[in-house]
Amino acid sequence: MPRLACYIQPMTIGIKPGGESGEEHLPDAGAARLLAQLGRRPIVLVGLMGSGKTAIGRRLAQRLGLEFVDSDAEIERAAGLTIPEIFTRYGEPYFRDGERRVMTRLLSGGARVIATGGGAFMSEETRAAIRATAISIWLKADLDVLWRRVRKRNHRPLLQDGDPEAMLKKLMEERDPIYAQADITVISREGPHDLVVEDILAGLKSTLPKESHPTGAGDMDLSGAARVECVRVDLGERGYDIVIGDRLIGEAGAYLARLAPGAAAAVVSDENVARHHLSRLEAALAAANIRHRSIVVAPGEGSKSYATFERVCDAILAGKFERGDCVIALGGGVVGDLAGFAAASVRRGMRLVQIPTSLLAQVDSSVGGKTGINSPHGKNLVGAFHQPVLVLADTACLASLPQREFRAGYAEVVKYGLIGDRAFFEWLEANWRGVFAGAPERSRAIAKSCAVKAAVVAADEYESGERALLNLGHTFAHALERLTGYDGRRLVHGEAVAIGIACAFRFSARRGLASETEARRVEAHLCAAGLPVRIRDIPDWNADAAAIVEAMLQDKKVKRGALTFILAHGIGRCFIAANVEADEVGAFLEDELKESRRAR
Repeated sequence: MPRLACYIQPMTIGIKPGGESGEEHLPDAGAARLLAQLGRRPIVLVGLMGSGKTAIGRRLAQRLGLEFVDSDAEIERAAGLTIPEIFTRYGEPYFRDGERRVMTRLLSGGARVIATGGGAFMSEETRAAIRATAISIWLKADLDVLWRRVRKRNHRPLLQDGDPEAMLKKLMEERDPIYAQADITVISREGPHDLVVEDILAGLKSTLPKESHPTGAGDMDLSGAARVECVRVDLGERGYDIVIGDRLIGEAGAYLARLAPGAAAAVVSDENVARHHLSRLEAALAAANIRHRSIVVAPGEGSKSYATFERVCDAILAGKFERGDCVIALGGGVVGDLAGFAAASVRRGMRLVQIPTSLLAQVDSSVGGKTGINSPHGKNLVGAFHQPVLVLADTACLASLPQREFRAGYAEVVKYGLIGDRAFFEWLEANWRGVFAGAPERSRAIAKSCAVKAAVVAADEYESGERALLNLGHTFAHALERLTGYDGRRLVHGEAVAIGIACAFRFSARRGLASETEARRVEAHLCAAGLPVRIRDIPDWNADAAAIVEAMLQDKKVKRGALTFILAHGIGRCFIAANVEADEVGAFLEDELKESRRAR
């Protein structure tokens, strides 16, 4: 077996600054500023096979006027063998050792764009070297996108045996939590690679050190986000903190020990979240000597049911948890609502700690004390107001979210700008790419959203007045969800909210309350973020206007049979519209559905 030295011979880099043609590409002024901020640090692209690291890396290098290097190509050139041949002759451990050595050399070469093999970032030594010398970017793609890209190629060594699609899914489950440690996360979506490059540039602009600059967005401070931000929900003696920061799950035990000395904890999570985050939480609780027991439920809206609620309550009781102990909700909105209702009910009220792991939960459902389950008659019709004693919003959890779930949560972020803060909406229009890329804008958007909700909750805890503004789009959304049977494959909550928000603005324009221009602007921003805005966007939709209205009449906000909507005089100028006639809503929906049929 030859020595690995052949892997680390000095090699001529195949792509010159400017891309494959070798023609020098001079970066524009914005790129030049990024290069100055980058200094000698390379940009390292990580992610699974099929995520587009090579193609996108070439375009990024061309845009910045940097050298591009593909680490797999370097290995093959140095070894005189293809990667499948290396795997076949010498095995994966031999390849991984050579890969690590090549990465060490490439990282020492100054500013350049490096596309890595799918397994390179899995090496703890390589990750440490990247963290110390480079900026890492995870090109994250959904499983169906990756499979479409790789299934027609049979050269991937790790996909040669058994069921290749199942193996790809297994690799995703194993590697995504590690990839999530990258400095920036960018969605590698279908479509022109240049759009992904734009997202990378936005992430770099927000992440690299820079001087403070005016934001042009009211009181939003973009000079850089602190590691931890705290928003207070001021409810007197029942007030609590929303703590927003990176990797907070690992500190949860310390927070809980200070908040409730001697308390034990029943942790409620779902199977998907538990796979990624439960072990870290359990370790943090154990380190703080907190007795705990975990209760794991099935993922999805189906768990907000009487049967699952009963199982969770019985498990808490079986664990001999007392009234002064805590229920910890580790998960998204479903887990938060379910665990919160259990905490409100068991022993007539236990302490509740929310650790939201989805964007939607971090900016909306974990804050404010609404808990509950669904009924065959409608969504969230059985529940209670039960405020948490603490909310820990760990932004690191968001990196492991599927792209669709993150987009869905973003609809709730947009909502906060639309209901009463036009400047925040305008800031989102300018900075949404940074929010998606995991740049400091993400933490700022979460903190701003929580601050808006905290103020509304403090003023109207039980939704007897202005708190209803937070339901912008939800009367439409809940009806659509009910008519799809809460089937997350067809429609998730945030997508329904996005359609509902767009409908609310179009309905407002139809009534002469807001301009068509404002409605189109809202719709355009939601579309830019990849969210649906029309009922036709729901797969296999077949319900008529009368069915939608009938579903709306089961909404919690119905009073004496009259519908209540949140409508708008414009962006940032929403209001509560009570006593809206069902016939008027039905006529609007008829036109919406006719428009949908014409579009098909």
